[in-house]
Amino acid sequence: MTDATIEITEDLVRDLLREQHSDLAGLVIREVAGGWGNQMWRLGDELVVRMQRMDPTPALQLKERRWLPVLAPNLPLPVPTPVRFGEPSEHFPKHWTVMTWVPGEPLDHATISRGTHAARTLADFLRALHVEAPADAPIAIDRGAHPRDCADGFESFLKAIHAALDDIVAAGVRDVWADAVAAPGWDGWPVWVHGDLHPANVVVSGGTLSGIVDFGDLFAGDPAWDLAAAWVLLPEGTAARFFERYARADEAAIRRARGLAVLKSLFLMLMGQNGDRGLPGGKPHWGPVGRAALDRVLNGG
Repeated sequence: MTDATIEITEDLVRDLLREQHSDLAGLVIREVAGGWGNQMWRLGDELVVRMQRMDPTPALQLKERRWLPVLAPNLPLPVPTPVRFGEPSEHFPKHWTVMTWVPGEPLDHATISRGTHAARTLADFLRALHVEAPADAPIAIDRGAHPRDCADGFESFLKAIHAALDDIVAAGVRDVWADAVAAPGWDGWPVWVHGDLHPANVVVSGGTLSGIVDFGDLFAGDPAWDLAAAWVLLPEGTAARFFERYARADEAAIRRARGLAVLKSLFLMLMGQNGDRGLPGGKPHWGPVGRAALDRVLNGG
């Protein structure tokens, strides 16, 4: 059975629950739109079933099972916490996990109207997350490196969306990237890093950030990968307030973070340009989201 032939339906989810967690099988099941490596199904009002879909291995979901229960109690925003484990079976040959539901609207479908509050909220969350990670913490698989080691990805993304940028913007993008590449690297003890803070992985309610989701890329390393969210997530004019509240980022970290914000913005623009690319996660509206983030980086936040 391949990814293309696995159809995840409400009936399949209920059958899996009956098979492995029968006490939950009577709850209402509703599909959650979106998702990339995993498909989500609401389970009652407080839970969600996270079904491995495009991820080629269970590594990311197993990582969440291992580390989110450790991290969640010390974080000031709600995050999904595993409560039951689903194992591969004849019905479904992949892993699945029942987790707590984080209420709110994904930021790629919402807006932040309370910018200062959101900046402080994000800074407080990252201060709590960015603590020294243990020696057995996961390392980054495809991210976490210094910007200079991401040159191929940067050039690929920039080439792919170059037609959407005028010469002045393209020059500004290269200037920010060159400055990040030239910045000193992280020389501290590796800290916990979410690793994938973009608008589809944070939720909003009441005009401000209210939760953080999808910790599949969690790793120990350079916090600049998360600090890029000051431009990728927050409204215009609030990056400075974020860094003032965060109070741990030196000049080099901010330079690296700006470059990584450019990288993330180009990726969002590329996904918007290519539509869904045959995958369930990429969406056309990510293009304008990425361009707005890029403008914030180039305009200083």
